[in-house]
Amino acid sequence: MLKKILYTIWIAVFLLFVIYTAKNTNFNTFLNAVENKTFDLRQSMIIKSGYKKADKDIVIVAIDDASYEYILDKYGEWPLPRDMYAKLIDYIEAQNPKSIAFDLMFVKSIKTKPGADETLAAAFKKYDNIYTAMNFDNQSVELRKPVELPERLSVNVTNYSQNIDFDSLSFQNCRAILPEIIKATNNIGMINVSRAEDGILRKMPIFVKYQGKFYPQLAFKVGMGIIQEEEGYKPQEFIIDRSSNLLLNNRKIFIDEDGGAILNWYGPTGTYQQISMFRLIRAIENGTKDSYNFQNKIVYFGTTAASLFDIKTTPVAKVYPGVEVQATYINNLLDNNFISKVDKWVTVLAGIILAVITGYLVITIDSAAIVTLSFVSMYSVYIMFAYFIMKYHNLWIGIVYPLMLGLIVFVSAFVIKYIIKSRDFEQQYLLATTDGLTELYNHRYFQEQMKMQVEQSKRYETAFSLIIIDIDFFKKFNDTFGHQAGDAVLRQVAQLLKQNVRATDIVCRYGGEEMSIILPNTSKEVSVSTAEKICKRVASKRFKLNNHMESNVTISLGVASFPEDGQTPSEIIDAADKRLYQSKHNGRNQVN
Repeated sequence: MLKKILYTIWIAVFLLFVIYTAKNTNFNTFLNAVENKTFDLRQSMIIKSGYKKADKDIVIVAIDDASYEYILDKYGEWPLPRDMYAKLIDYIEAQNPKSIAFDLMFVKSIKTKPGADETLAAAFKKYDNIYTAMNFDNQSVELRKPVELPERLSVNVTNYSQNIDFDSLSFQNCRAILPEIIKATNNIGMINVSRAEDGILRKMPIFVKYQGKFYPQLAFKVGMGIIQEEEGYKPQEFIIDRSSNLLLNNRKIFIDEDGGAILNWYGPTGTYQQISMFRLIRAIENGTKDSYNFQNKIVYFGTTAASLFDIKTTPVAKVYPGVEVQATYINNLLDNNFISKVDKWVTVLAGIILAVITGYLVITIDSAAIVTLSFVSMYSVYIMFAYFIMKYHNLWIGIVYPLMLGLIVFVSAFVIKYIIKSRDFEQQYLLATTDGLTELYNHRYFQEQMKMQVEQSKRYETAFSLIIIDIDFFKKFNDTFGHQAGDAVLRQVAQLLKQNVRATDIVCRYGGEEMSIILPNTSKEVSVSTAEKICKRVASKRFKLNNHMESNVTISLGVASFPEDGQTPSEIIDAADKRLYQSKHNGRNQVN
């Protein structure tokens, strides 16, 4: 019965905990933060395994520390003159690249020399594979008037998912780039990022909203240009299905609830081929050609110098230039390699199944070592499964929630098992030490306690006493009224004895109709007084024999004490037994 009650309570508490954690926002925030760290660890392990390879056709023209120093020495200031970017575009386009993207924002500058902006805009107009960046924010409209962007820069998005909203990706203002470039090209994408609460960039938005319209990410726009050219796929509308996947021909990109696509990382900083921009500038200035060939390459311009402040923290590196994030993004898009997150209820279900198995193992297996090993092995297999499914199938299944449920069940099941075992032990001990008829301690327990009392009394130099009791004329009583009536009297006398002694006194069935009381820390004088009180109480009580009959019963009692009546249990028992015989010989119903 106890097992059923404890199991029921355990299951009820477990289910309540699952429901609570599923609904509690603060607790979920904590779990998500820890889960994000497991994602980072898995990504790092996958990278170290060498399974994923970065696209060799993606190359970064890096404005690194050397290029920044070269520009300052050569031109006296940053940024680089705009017409030099136009020359860089012409230089690379002569080698037939797939595309050129600037992870740079060409905003209005008082440092620009006359005609330089127009020269750059003309380069954008000249080539249809040149892309550049803009950025949205929530800057006060009092400081900066929102820009009216042309319709052609936005895209149509239909969202059928109930899980995704773009509230966190909706902006009220825009950092305007040169109007000449906006007029010259449609190849303009935003470079807004999505950071988690710990500041780590694990995902990037595909679209953001500005003035009620959707605008695509720069890397997404670059990738879609290549997909259009190579696969002939140019959607008029982008559809997000009910499962939160953006559908792109034969590709599916999972979009998280905040509108971000989870990036699949290829390595730490420096994974992609990089060329210092100063090498190309020097080649242009000297009228020579650099050794690097840009044919069929996706070329990204961006800053990697720490002093230019476009540095992110990612799962695979604390210092990761924004241009390399863009390169990772387009690599994911072209390889259809974004991470998809398994529905949270799948994770919860996996956690419940593992937890139930854990509870079953703890309850059914006696060996704590085997249970612990089984628990560790089972969850190690689950963690490895989570790792491999991310490695080979780009699926992110939760680790923290199932592991937490498992630990809770593991501990609580052990507690329940301990309670049940303790209860079983107590019951077994009770059965081994208790007389079934009278519910008094049995003769075996009596002997153990006598030895213990002698040892303690000798150690602490205290007294203890023993009373042996015999029901008068019990055999005759059985013969007259029957054994059932005799058993009833035995039970009632036993209860009366327990009611008239202290909680520390030990009442036992000595054998047959004889009973005994061990009185710790009690002198003979006090013990005789207790015995006389019991003798009178028994004699004055009417005992029920059956539903219709009652009878009086008397008892005879013998008292002995340590140390005056003996130094061993047998000596004290023998002394009490002789005095009991004396009480019976002198007429019964008395104490000696």
